[in-house]
Amino acid sequence: MSENQEQIKGIPENAFRELKEGEVFEPLMSPKKIYPEITAWSVVWGLVMAVVFSAAAAYLGLKIGQVFEAAIPIAIIAIALSTLFKRKNALGENVIIQSIGACSGVIVAGAIFTLPALYILQAKYGEEAIQVDFIQIFFSSLLGGFLGILFLIPFRKYFVADMHGKYPFPEATATTQVLVSGEKGGNQAKVLLIAGLIGGLYDFIIATFGAWSETVTTRIIGLGETLAKDYKLVFKTNTGAAVMGLGYIVGLKYAAIICAGSFIGWFVIIPIIAYFANGMTQPVGANITLTISQMSPEQIFASYVRPIGIGGIAMAGMIGIWRSKGIILQAFGLAVRELGGKGGDKKAEVLRTQKDISMKIIAFGVLALTILVFVFFQFGVVHNLTHTIVGLAIVMVIAFLFTTVAANAIAIVGSNPVSGMTLMTLIIASFIMVAVGLKGPAGMVAALVIGGVVCTALSTAGGFITDLKIGYWLGTSPYKQETWKFLGVLVSAATVGGVIMVLNKTYGFTGDNALVAPQANAMAAVIEPLMTGGEAPWMLYGAGAALALILTSIGVPALAFALGMFIPLDLNVPILIGGFINEIVITRSKDEKLNNARQEQGTLIASGFIAGGALMGVAAAIIKFAGFDFFEMVPAMKDWADSNGAQWLGIAMFLILCGYMIWHSLKAKVEE
Repeated sequence: MSENQEQIKGIPENAFRELKEGEVFEPLMSPKKIYPEITAWSVVWGLVMAVVFSAAAAYLGLKIGQVFEAAIPIAIIAIALSTLFKRKNALGENVIIQSIGACSGVIVAGAIFTLPALYILQAKYGEEAIQVDFIQIFFSSLLGGFLGILFLIPFRKYFVADMHGKYPFPEATATTQVLVSGEKGGNQAKVLLIAGLIGGLYDFIIATFGAWSETVTTRIIGLGETLAKDYKLVFKTNTGAAVMGLGYIVGLKYAAIICAGSFIGWFVIIPIIAYFANGMTQPVGANITLTISQMSPEQIFASYVRPIGIGGIAMAGMIGIWRSKGIILQAFGLAVRELGGKGGDKKAEVLRTQKDISMKIIAFGVLALTILVFVFFQFGVVHNLTHTIVGLAIVMVIAFLFTTVAANAIAIVGSNPVSGMTLMTLIIASFIMVAVGLKGPAGMVAALVIGGVVCTALSTAGGFITDLKIGYWLGTSPYKQETWKFLGVLVSAATVGGVIMVLNKTYGFTGDNALVAPQANAMAAVIEPLMTGGEAPWMLYGAGAALALILTSIGVPALAFALGMFIPLDLNVPILIGGFINEIVITRSKDEKLNNARQEQGTLIASGFIAGGALMGVAAAIIKFAGFDFFEMVPAMKDWADSNGAQWLGIAMFLILCGYMIWHSLKAKVEE
């Protein structure tokens, strides 16, 4: 391995932009050399990370509804371990540790959004009507995770190579910068470390001590309070370092489109609804109990705007599937040729950085999973052949079709709208199941298990495209990432299943002092009336679908716009601010090389903010798990955190943070 003891260089300048005609992207690790990737070290540490972060993420997600992104903290830990034990050429191993360990976050997101709803409904209908066991939870997560991997692999080349530079891949960019800077050291590592410390401490102080507000709204002034109350108009923004850093990497183009969707929802649709419906004396819409006048802007958003966003995401996904039909057919054609023994020129050597698991294995894997899902549904869930076949069809069709939607969302904004797609899946599944005669408690169980499998598949697919993009930039072997991802899913699914059962016995998900499990409670609230004769907001879904068609016809990326309508306003605004900072940094000079150097330094700073925020998010979770509550120790601080003064200080601190990012980015110089 001595030939590989070369100095690690920085990420090539053309990694994050579209390639010019005839230009070729060369990853950091040469495709013609062999590097350590799959070793006992990388596999064992990857599995340790999967167990630890699955348990931590499941607890935190069920307690406060937030699943932290595990990829960056795991990458940082991997670097620390390789440095501590003085491992040489550890970049490839660190990618594998991160890829296996990152299964934790995606499996947790897929499981806790749906499966705890089984316990919630069991508490209402009794254990005889709704039975829940480890097998249901484990196999829902396991089979969904496996499906997500297999369905995504045929699209790897399209997303990571064919669309090179067209998508920002914010989380993959941040994780890649962390891995490279940790391996390379020098000035890049210094910039990343300083930014990580600043961003991490900034977000940690907000989350743990409430020194200033994480969210600022126009309600801090009298006019803003009046506008929110009487006209349902409110502006709000998150002041966190990590979210703003994410916006810098996303860039102004996509940030503006995302925020356009958000602004249309909050400053057009909500005020119009409030203006025309204010005189109504009865609730309007499916499963809504409040009149419009009784609702806050946030409640109108959740009841009316977000379903429009869900419909838009669904239609944008269908449009994307239609546009990708050539790639889908090509994948099917390759599978058919391989199965027929006509896989192409056997003598042509495929570089290890371009090699995937063969389509023959994928085809047999999908067939085997189809059989396993059938057996699981028939003998573990519905015990009826017709209902099993219908449930199987729902899972396979929706999981396959929405795989590209999940990957697209991650590639654009770094956030997977899996809860929205799962909600749509539950509604569709409930509608179909009722039509074939399965309703009541048994129907609720079936729909939730179906939703759990689909949710985990989409969550896994979205997270896995990040891992594969990291590998593409760094030059690892995709077939190795793909192969060992299955083991990470297996371990994470077992861990999550056990943790959910333990937490249910310890705390429960209903009643006093229970874990809030907000997404699961929302899923249970939606599915129950559908299985007992209720209805869904089909008109709003249809409006979102029509909007997506209109946007597509005029050349506006419908998925990014619909994501803006689905994601809360306060998370979209800092993304736009980060995009504006990116534009300022790259347009201040007429020297293209200087602008590129400044943008690269800005990307390092943004990655540091994201990495620091993610790592401190884990630290804050551990502190909360340990029972430390600063507000209980210092009650006056709780009063301060809820005051307008904390919001004004939040604005000041956020402006200082933005100013620092611009100043430090503009300090960059062109390397000789």
